[in-house]
Amino acid sequence: MPIPCEPIGSVPRPPELIDALEKLRFGTIPPPEYEQMLGTALRDTIRRFEDSGSPVITDGEQAKPSFATYPLTGVSNVAPDGVAISFADGHTRRLPRLSAGPFRYGTFAEIYLKNAKQLTRLPVKQAVISVSALSLLYSGAGIPGYSREQFESELLDEAESDIRRCLLAGAHCVQVDFTEGRLSLKLDPTGGLLRRFIDLNYQVLRRFTVEERTRIGVHSCPGGDRDSTHSASVDYADLLPTLFSLAAGRFYLQLASEPDRKHVLGLIKEHRQPGQLVFIGVVDPIVSRIESPAEVCAAAIEAASYIPPDHLGTTDDCGFAPFADDVSTSRDIAFAKIQARVTGTRLAERELGL
Repeated sequence: MPIPCEPIGSVPRPPELIDALEKLRFGTIPPPEYEQMLGTALRDTIRRFEDSGSPVITDGEQAKPSFATYPLTGVSNVAPDGVAISFADGHTRRLPRLSAGPFRYGTFAEIYLKNAKQLTRLPVKQAVISVSALSLLYSGAGIPGYSREQFESELLDEAESDIRRCLLAGAHCVQVDFTEGRLSLKLDPTGGLLRRFIDLNYQVLRRFTVEERTRIGVHSCPGGDRDSTHSASVDYADLLPTLFSLAAGRFYLQLASEPDRKHVLGLIKEHRQPGQLVFIGVVDPIVSRIESPAEVCAAAIEAASYIPPDHLGTTDDCGFAPFADDVSTSRDIAFAKIQARVTGTRLAERELGL
């Protein structure tokens, strides 16, 4: 049985698309012209994924403003002064703030999936943002006439719909981006915020059947952006026991950039639940050096001594450009790393006799 090999999601947008998106925001480019450039970028992304030999692909998130805020596209009841997330290099990203109820998605991820599926015969996975990340849109100060309980009820419904629409549209699998998992432990070392986040995601996942959950995964990483992270200092030991309690069939875990991979693999071995498929990161998107296939192969073989090979997959540590304006990594480097992941995984299969 081959080792599953999947990307996380985003790849860097072409510079001309980033420039066009900025012009679109300021109304200095006609929307049809932007859509034409977006279509060109999407076709190029799909072609490059196919050329890499990747057995499962994504749309590279070319149309998303960011991995976290795509549901707010077209939504008017938000303000720009939400929660600020600080990265190790000193830069910040700020989430929007919900200014009034009700809460509704303006855009569902199925539209990205459908557009990609029209351009390829390969299986396409779809990343969606977690319900816990979107829970941060509700300010601690509250919203007059709209309680947090009302908000969370509507948020759970919308998040369920986002996943379900993708499954019904034929996604190979749906990946829930939960990069705020380790961040929550940085913000609240007691683990209270993490438990709250886990509970929200559990409430969504339990709405799906056991069979459906085999096609639903959870991605965790320390948040990569502009070659920096927001929570790499948080030990996986504080996250994984709780993370694996989620009723998901697949887990995508950053590992290539971990200073002590054996420590993390030991935690995975200890806390992984029966039947859970674990994809380990074997390339690091926030460093420019391109891993060799031999390095990827060695990482996969090492992981196979902790995780049963029939429950092991390989992936990238994070998306290469989760935010649309991130130009820290080139498309060429990103796809070279993807190619190394694919080739190295196939080498590992042969070494392991799979």
